[in-house]
Amino acid sequence: MPFLQLADCRIHYELTGAASAPVLVLSNSLGTTAAMWEPQLAEFEKKFQVLRYDTRGHGQSEVASGPYTFGQLAQDVVRLLDALKIERAHFCGLSMGGLTGLQLGLDASGRFKKMVICSASAKFGTADGWDKRIAAVRAGGMKLVAGQVVERWFTKEFREAAPGKVETMRRMIEGISPDGYVNCCMALRDADLRERLSEVRAETLIISGTQDPVSPPADGKLLAGSIPGARYCELNASHLSNVEAVQEFTQAALSFLAGSGGGNG
Repeated sequence: MPFLQLADCRIHYELTGAASAPVLVLSNSLGTTAAMWEPQLAEFEKKFQVLRYDTRGHGQSEVASGPYTFGQLAQDVVRLLDALKIERAHFCGLSMGGLTGLQLGLDASGRFKKMVICSASAKFGTADGWDKRIAAVRAGGMKLVAGQVVERWFTKEFREAAPGKVETMRRMIEGISPDGYVNCCMALRDADLRERLSEVRAETLIISGTQDPVSPPADGKLLAGSIPGARYCELNASHLSNVEAVQEFTQAALSFLAGSGGGNG
């Protein structure tokens, strides 16, 4: 499997699809790996060469020393593009991956044609809330928080209707390095882009989940209202809308990335 060795971290990535197609970068959420994008992969590959990667501290990427910052997480993406000689790409990131995309829209907007920012906030939660989660993981490992996390990720209806999919995601969380998870929690705790959203320079679609308690629609509407020209789409799902509302999510993302649509408000 391909890896990129940076000065301070080794990043795992997968590049699939037609080499002649435009590139779409997919960025994972906290507590997941690049495998979280499996529901979209086949459809995305019909239009794009898809570049998935594991955020540092997650999956097969190295657990470099922390804490991490979003400037660092965004730079990892730029360096990956540089190493693969990809001048410009599209981007789709969810939750932590969405905030990575916002940072890229500030730091490296010239490298991206269009961005889909999903289930994201300019500032996630409170410092106290993050510190409590960090303490819980340090004390009890990933299994201690996995159950609570999937309850926020998916609606009760979806958890009851698709227990196998929920269990797969719970196991994914449990497989994440506690140290890598904590380092990314620190990045999320410390990030606040609310005052800089008007500086994002990329054509952007915001996707929110109507029932998302992590990044509620109000947060998504703030992003859409603050980023110049951004469009907004809301799906009937919780936080991991790409898993809970596969068809709707995929259609919204592709409509925007490959065409001119994608918003519903």
